[in-house]
Amino acid sequence: MAKMITRLTLPLSGDETFDEIIDVRAPLEFAEDHISGAINLPVLNDQERAEVGTIYKQVSSFDARKIGAGLVSKNIAGHLESHFADKPKGYRPLIYCWRGGQRSGSMATILSEVGWAVSLIDGGYRAYRRQVSASIEALSPQLKTVVLNGYTGAGKTLVLKAIRELGGQVLDLEGLAQHKGSVFGGDLHAPQPAQKRFESLIYDTISGFDLSLPVYVEAESAKIGRMNLPNPLWQQMKQSTIFEIDSPLDARADYLTGDYEEWLNDPDRVTATIDRLTGYHANNKIAEWKGMVQSGEWRALIADLLAEHYDKCYHVSGDGNYAVPSESIPLARHDIDSVAVCAKSVMKSGQRLHA
Repeated sequence: MAKMITRLTLPLSGDETFDEIIDVRAPLEFAEDHISGAINLPVLNDQERAEVGTIYKQVSSFDARKIGAGLVSKNIAGHLESHFADKPKGYRPLIYCWRGGQRSGSMATILSEVGWAVSLIDGGYRAYRRQVSASIEALSPQLKTVVLNGYTGAGKTLVLKAIRELGGQVLDLEGLAQHKGSVFGGDLHAPQPAQKRFESLIYDTISGFDLSLPVYVEAESAKIGRMNLPNPLWQQMKQSTIFEIDSPLDARADYLTGDYEEWLNDPDRVTATIDRLTGYHANNKIAEWKGMVQSGEWRALIADLLAEHYDKCYHVSGDGNYAVPSESIPLARHDIDSVAVCAKSVMKSGQRLHA
């Protein structure tokens, strides 16, 4: 006997339980962004979706619906024979598409005819996207953010990691953006997410925070690689408590030489990145850096880039995006014990200021 299809509106109450969240949109739509934890079981693949859309525009809506219905039926049949083959009688999926209309409705109807209790998100992904934007706007001003500032290579990311291990609340924007925030900061193995996906990851993180406790975040500009920080969060960060992680140049150069070891195994890429600094520095300085690349003088290159480029371009003394730090916390070395001591000092000061 067919089960009734339940339509749910966002945000969910939290009382609902589902075995799976299923996004039935095309793979490219899913890759751009999706509800975290959802799986992708498309009822139209990317090519099929494009073809149906072309027929809709160039021929007629009737022909598009007729051809689309056949493709959707075929693809749902394939999912029934594979993904759903071993699902028990009590299986409870939550399904959504772009607007909560035909694509998700088609799968929901068939699964309910099997006898499963199916739920649909009313408004689909568009409703979820509105929830993400509204939640970031509402929650950002409530965050008790403590921003860790400091010169490039100071170890801010290491300190954040240690704070998280000590039980602190951390918003790792560079981790979510898959970028270290500098011209050399791209992840060699994973491209940056789409902007919408980045915002969903921020939403996932801050939605789980206890708003009565400090949230530790690294100082960023309004962009991390290609990613734009949501403006409400960016405005909150600029008004935050600021701590400087104070680390000497030699320690920073040692740390970055190890941290960027994989980058340094690709001299052509390093040279191409140095070329992007043309216009900021004299041609002889660019040539000098390229010479260091060719001779493999990595430690010397990084130390000189820090002294001549990063330390002169990025400031922590209040003349940039952030206020003068209220406290400077030393990090003389980047070993595990030193980072842990620094992290504890940051947390102690953060808790005192936000008590």
